[in-house]
Amino acid sequence: MENNDIAYITKLVVDTLNKAQGQGGDIPVGVSARHIHLTQQDVEALFGAGYQLTKKKELMGGQYACNETVAIVSPRMKIIENVRVLGPVRKATQVEISATDSMKLGVAAPLRKSGNTAGSAGLTIVGTKGTVVLKEGCIVAARHIHMSPADAQRFGVKDGDFVSVKTGGERPTVYGAVKIRVDPSFTLEMHIDTDEANAACIKTGTAVELVK
Repeated sequence: MENNDIAYITKLVVDTLNKAQGQGGDIPVGVSARHIHLTQQDVEALFGAGYQLTKKKELMGGQYACNETVAIVSPRMKIIENVRVLGPVRKATQVEISATDSMKLGVAAPLRKSGNTAGSAGLTIVGTKGTVVLKEGCIVAARHIHMSPADAQRFGVKDGDFVSVKTGGERPTVYGAVKIRVDPSFTLEMHIDTDEANAACIKTGTAVELVK
């Protein structure tokens, strides 16, 4: 047997063992388009007193895409329409956009973990019945992977860890600083925004590999 053959077989064995031990394996991608989370107070300000969001599509962790959309307007009077509302309502309103959206609007939306909106960009939200002016709350969401505790054990990671993820295809890419988020309600999925997906020529459902 040639040395090249031995090296090839060894690599196959190592790769198989690594995947069995959680050092690889396929993780589906979920490409997150711009969207908004609202408080009940802001829902009513935008759509009318007593208004309740209506469910369009179930998402993980008890979240869902709503039938409702809004427009967002920057202080420079730049506008993006048809921004999808996600439910259920939250304690604080938060707008999640891409870096390209940030440039289009002319706002300095920082790269943040969801929920960390202190000192972030402000803008105006326009609904069918009114408007809401946010002093802060607009961010570019940092990429992350949702996992159940069983998935975390399989991949050998824990909540809050940062890992690298490798894509294949025509434009292979390695994403660094991908945060692990673990919760029993989560199903395995890596969340990236449209800019990141387009740069690597991948889409929702594409399988990527955790490489640590």
